Amino acid sequence: MNCKICSREAGENGYCELHMKAYESIVKKYEPWKRALKISWKEYLSEIVKNPLTGEWAKEVAEYLINTGEKQNVTNG
Repeated sequence: MNCKICSREAGENGYCELHMKAYESIVKKYEPWKRALKISWKEYLSEIVKNPLTGEWAKEVAEYLINTGEKQNVTNG
């Protein structure tokens, strides 16, 4: 199975190792952002995409989540 975002080999979650790490980081950091700025998941993802300091993997994941409307669902962290 290929990654939802790129053509690399994906695990059971549908992401390759690199995109999964970026996804987990995005999910983990959402709660502090939500508390501090009172923003929604989609607004948070938009901020990630716009931020020039955001890494390429995280931007790709955020854009994918925005385009698909996928909700956060990783609970580990």
